[in-house]
Amino acid sequence: MANREALRELQTRLASRLQAARSEGVSASWLAVRAGESNYLFPLAQSGEIFPLANIQLVPYSRPWFMGVVNLRGGLYGVVDLATFMGDGSMRARSEQSLAESSVITFNAALELNCALMVDGLAGLRKREAFTDATVPPEGSPVFFGNRFTDLNGMHWQEINLRSLSQLPEFLSISA
Repeated sequence: MANREALRELQTRLASRLQAARSEGVSASWLAVRAGESNYLFPLAQSGEIFPLANIQLVPYSRPWFMGVVNLRGGLYGVVDLATFMGDGSMRARSEQSLAESSVITFNAALELNCALMVDGLAGLRKREAFTDATVPPEGSPVFFGNRFTDLNGMHWQEINLRSLSQLPEFLSISA
């Protein structure tokens, strides 16, 4: 129970910081998340709100990465398991505990897509100064990949262009 409360507090703090970053100008550039064994960066201008994963309704005959739909603030959103969509081979059947610790991040309303990405963990907001190195994605990378960054601890973070992802036909087609 304490873990769930700590997670909610973290989500509340991140949501407050995200809102403050938008209203005060661009002091942070990305929302950092973990999905499967990978680290991702979502541009703040393309990211929406953060919610705990709850009351998901399964959708039959959909792709394995499409978790189902949820009601968020009165709107119906499709939920995509980011790690499975990215082909993270480390994914396994999730326990109720790991699902309870997951979050969903909606796309910014300007992208006009009622979709949320399920991530395994939130890692806070990041500025460009948090990284020592940036490289362009290698040839053959998905079109929605931005730069790959290395932080001060040597961890790699892949930027995801949510606008490009939201227009990708493979992402928009959920039927199995």
